[in-house]
Amino acid sequence: MTKPNLLILSDPPIAPGYLPRLRFLCQYLHEHGYNVHLFTEEKESLLFEHTYPITTIPTYTGSTLDWLMKAIWSLFTNWHERHFAAKVEQIIGNEQYSQIICTTFSTFPLGAAVRIARNRHLPLVADIRDIDEQIEHSTYQYAHQQWWLKPFRHVYRTIQLRRRNNAIRQVNTVTTVSPWHVDFLKRYNPHVHLIYNGFDPKQFYFQAVPTDVFRITYIGSMFGHYDISPLYQAVNELQLENIVVDIHTPKQQPIAHTELGDTIRKSSIMLVLTSKTAHGMMTTKFSEALGCEKPIICIPSDEGCLAQAIADTHAGIATESVDEIKQFIMSKYREWQQNGYTRQCIQNKDLFDREYLAHEFETLLYHSAHL
Repeated sequence: MTKPNLLILSDPPIAPGYLPRLRFLCQYLHEHGYNVHLFTEEKESLLFEHTYPITTIPTYTGSTLDWLMKAIWSLFTNWHERHFAAKVEQIIGNEQYSQIICTTFSTFPLGAAVRIARNRHLPLVADIRDIDEQIEHSTYQYAHQQWWLKPFRHVYRTIQLRRRNNAIRQVNTVTTVSPWHVDFLKRYNPHVHLIYNGFDPKQFYFQAVPTDVFRITYIGSMFGHYDISPLYQAVNELQLENIVVDIHTPKQQPIAHTELGDTIRKSSIMLVLTSKTAHGMMTTKFSEALGCEKPIICIPSDEGCLAQAIADTHAGIATESVDEIKQFIMSKYREWQQNGYTRQCIQNKDLFDREYLAHEFETLLYHSAHL
């Protein structure tokens, strides 16, 4: 039986991550018989393969003046969301869809999705990947950090959160990435479900890769609230031979998306960075290390969802204790000396497999349509 048409709206899938959560879900649904059409804002060329249609809609000309004028206008009139919704509706015309899915790291294009769903009387599933409140006093989600914008950030944040919360109240179902996010978002909508970020099993899997170097690897952005010093102190105090701390950030030593799995498999320990003030930050690199069955050192313990997930899966340790880090490194170093590689005995790994998670999402789509 032919499955229904799905209209999917998303913030731009651009470098360095290209929204692997969204891409995998779209590909999974397409391969399982759904007619998927993804609409997103035009930012840069889409540098990944896809077998489903993607339509990009331009918003800004690229000049600072154009962005500033439209940003100010959007602040007062929500022009950005209204413009995007109007363009999507113009393009799809009389095309019939059974449901709308909207995925966002903050707010856009959730408002546009609500408008289209209301106009066309369609059920809407909102996938909220991140929210501003998950890190206290943080502006890391805002791309524009110019000094002259600082006085407006509080006003911008207040208005955007109000719009986001109002939109969440109007959707049929909400999915999000951690137990903390579930509890937080339930104050606005009772139908909130947990779908972890997870890992792609076709790219992140265990394979024994012997190496001549014991490599502790970090892959990701280096935000101001991260503190890597306990690891460096532990490594300096151990004075082990052939041990390297390898840091890959988008600006320094970037890794192509297609090479991530091989990089993790060549590592002896994967480093995950977080903060005690971070709530529900279930970084994708944690899941990808699970897929490759590599031991994890998380610094510090967030004393929340991530530390609990590491404990539940037996993936490694979450701590800022130099002594605990040294003990963990030594145990894995001896394993590497004996085998030439390391392997962590992961429990409940399937719960983070995107194949399993996409199936869970598909089940939610069915229930959302019948709420």
